[in-house]
Amino acid sequence: MAVPKGKVSKARRNSRKANWKISTPSIVECPHCHEYTQPHAVCPNCGYYDGVQKVSVEKDKETK
Repeated sequence: MAVPKGKVSKARRNSRKANWKISTPSIVECPHCHEYTQPHAVCPNCGYYDGVQKVSVEKDKETK
């Protein structure tokens, strides 16, 4: 005969969900401009990736 499953308490049930936290995004320093960027992505500050300029970035010059 089939045996019914045992009762799972609220603490045991809720502890399974306790480790579903979001992790902080990893950041690395751009070797060209030394700003922090995401790894394996074009730097939004200077437009360089792997030592080569991939995107031209125009600097906004605001005078105050």
